[in-house]
Amino acid sequence: MAKQRVDGEDRGSIQLYALSTCVWCKMTKALLEKMNIGFDYVYVDQLQGEEKEQALEEVKRWNPKCSFPSLVVHGKKCVIGYKEDEIKEAIDTV
Repeated sequence: MAKQRVDGEDRGSIQLYALSTCVWCKMTKALLEKMNIGFDYVYVDQLQGEEKEQALEEVKRWNPKCSFPSLVVHGKKCVIGYKEDEIKEAIDTV
């Protein structure tokens, strides 16, 4: 899968599943960048074929409705949608 990396403070595994056209996804990505958090992200809508299927299956594992953004923190918690306080809490407590 074509994950991209944003460098920043290492706070463990943080994975953002997003759509390139989604305003809430862009806001979530911008929040993580503003917090100077290192994370991986993938724009699921820009994938094709098997890569896209794999990404969607991964999202569904955390978020059965497969909505975006889906932010998986430390492989333990998934924050669905742009929820600034919940995102900050998940990163700080997990």
